[in-house]
Amino acid sequence: MLSLPFLTAKQLVKILKKFGFEFKRQKGSHMFFEHRDGRTTVVPNHPGEKIDRGLLNKIIKHDLKISREDFLKNL
Repeated sequence: MLSLPFLTAKQLVKILKKFGFEFKRQKGSHMFFEHRDGRTTVVPNHPGEKIDRGLLNKIIKHDLKISREDFLKNL
């Protein structure tokens, strides 16, 4: 099993768009995304910082509801 990479918010946003998520709004440094089927996720946007693997894993499993392998294929 491959480990998840550290990604910036900008990199994660590109991947979310590949999966059909649209940017809805931003409050402070948190960007809110929504999919047509009702799934939602929040991405912290802190320039110069990478998203931790734990948070990335939570976004993949609970918010995107896809497997890690499917996510890694779309990097």
